[in-house]
Amino acid sequence: MTKLTVLPNSYLTLNYRLTLPNGEDYINTFIDRPATVLMGSGQFAPCFEKVLLGLGVGEKKSALLAPEESFGERKEDLVQWVSLKALKEGRDDDVKFNPGDVIEFNAPGGAQYAGVLQSINEEGAWFDFNHPLAGRPVTFEAEIVAIL
Repeated sequence: MTKLTVLPNSYLTLNYRLTLPNGEDYINTFIDRPATVLMGSGQFAPCFEKVLLGLGVGEKKSALLAPEESFGERKEDLVQWVSLKALKEGRDDDVKFNPGDVIEFNAPGGAQYAGVLQSINEEGAWFDFNHPLAGRPVTFEAEIVAIL
């Protein structure tokens, strides 16, 4: 009997954990319930899919990923000023914004992107559009629960 392994277009159920350099969990499905993903669909970053390829049911693997392999280096040009008018566009008049909030914006063509509000005043706000894990190494640990 051939052993079933994770291939590029596999549907799989897995538990996974992303751990920060200080050991803190960023995401941990081991404590909740497994995730189901379709490999190659963009649900997982290619660096995570690469770790999973070839694993079988019940197998576990861990990899330390440098920033350039995972979420990239921080880019200071992704910290940008947004006018208060642009920030409030398409939102309720009474909406409140606070530093640390993750705010979604509509891009041309219907795409969306998000930034973390750094500071705000009566003219506008500074947003960080870097991924929250940009510039940080992460450990990706996964266990295959099922290959569907």
